[in-house]
Amino acid sequence: MTGYSILIADDEPEIRELLRLYLEKDGYRVLESQNGIETLELLKKEQVDLLVLDIMMPELDGFSVLRKVRKENNIPVLILSAKDSDADRILGLDLGADDYLTKPFNPLEAVARIHSNIRRFYVLGSGKKKEEASVICAADLMLNLDSCTLYRGEEQIELTSVEFRLMHLFMEHPGKVFTKSALFQAGWESEYMQDDNNVMVCISKLRAKLSDDGNRYIKTIRGLGYRFCGENREAKPNDGK
Repeated sequence: MTGYSILIADDEPEIRELLRLYLEKDGYRVLESQNGIETLELLKKEQVDLLVLDIMMPELDGFSVLRKVRKENNIPVLILSAKDSDADRILGLDLGADDYLTKPFNPLEAVARIHSNIRRFYVLGSGKKKEEASVICAADLMLNLDSCTLYRGEEQIELTSVEFRLMHLFMEHPGKVFTKSALFQAGWESEYMQDDNNVMVCISKLRAKLSDDGNRYIKTIRGLGYRFCGENREAKPNDGK
């Protein structure tokens, strides 16, 4: 995973140094910030491929940073925080974080999660097999696999990396019912679902982004899971902008 830049936003120098040692050993370029304002400034000036974000930082807390980031950037965000309540986890994911790891943590697990998010978003998200189409069209939606973007008509819908992976799964298999466990494995690439609230929060966010009518595209199948409503269609010449 050489060539990718990781920004570690944490006010604890020991945490930043620990992660830097492990990440640089794996070939990552590492940037550091110690407060929320500095984090936002670095994101504007530097090419950052993934953000490791602490919540309790001076000047501007991590949740506020995440809100601002998601207004204009869909890079993967891993929250690394001592705040370990379910409410904090759900809030972080609801605001657009792709992963959440609590302190104290194993640095090897942190690096593994960073590696996984980078691979999912940049390698699997943008790469495709030769026989695969770079665009998936279903209902009035178009998912561009090269640019990791979703369109409804001419409108671009901003997605987090987890949301993109779930929409990819749904649109490739319209009408198929997916359990929460299957969606967790696809979205977070983990075999063990730690909390099904993660899936419910993500589905709720997707519904809100896709339509004012929450069940128009993604329907709840009581006791089973969720399915995408809409048949695949051929891509039009101007699809996949």
